[in-house]
Amino acid sequence: MLLHAFKYLLLPPLVNVLLTLAGLLLWKGHRVLGASLVVLGLASLLALSLPWVSYCLRKGLEPYEPPSQTLLEQAGAIVILGGGRDYGSPEFGWGDAPNNATWRRLSYGAWLARKTNLPILVSGGRVNDETLAEATLMARALGQTFGREARWIEERSRTTAENAEFSAAILEQEGIARVLLVSQAWHLPRAVPEFERAGLEVIPAPTEFASRPPPKLIAWIPRAYHLRQSTQALHEWLGRIFYRMNAD
Repeated sequence: MLLHAFKYLLLPPLVNVLLTLAGLLLWKGHRVLGASLVVLGLASLLALSLPWVSYCLRKGLEPYEPPSQTLLEQAGAIVILGGGRDYGSPEFGWGDAPNNATWRRLSYGAWLARKTNLPILVSGGRVNDETLAEATLMARALGQTFGREARWIEERSRTTAENAEFSAAILEQEGIARVLLVSQAWHLPRAVPEFERAGLEVIPAPTEFASRPPPKLIAWIPRAYHLRQSTQALHEWLGRIFYRMNAD
């Protein structure tokens, strides 16, 4: 839990604020160092807000292409990973609801299910001890919004590794060994090895690929949206480093 909190010190915008504050504190006694830290903090914040920087950071995380028809025919089930929730969303009357990242996964998973007629497993627990597991919210969304039922609801997982472990246990009992794994294109390179370690054969089914900026001046104008996208990409890069260190 401490490590989970520590990583946010390394991510924008907090890391940029800390660099700038450190530079201001050092300004009197160490002017060159202080000025360098202030410039680094502000310039990096500005750079990470640029559409092209955001795009490049995300694009480097996306090695998988959408599955071909041949690969779709080899799968035994579709596994959709939870990507978070919005608390107290009023529009659906469910209380909490899937967040935007999870909606994107659900829409692609439902599209794949209509195309293949494969059964769906949704995976996601209670990260902060919520009343309803994320997978329960996902199953509601699939049924009430996309008209597809989740055959299995995995409600215990809190991490990608647990998504894999608990989903594999359910599918093993059903005799299913090969799955379509649905998540964001940037997340799958970390998720796929976890599911393979859990004993499943994985066909990556990525969604929400990085969108190339338009060839106009707006591609070089800093925006908060792109800072958020850059932060998400850096979070994923840190996650990969952490998982690699644990694997070693």
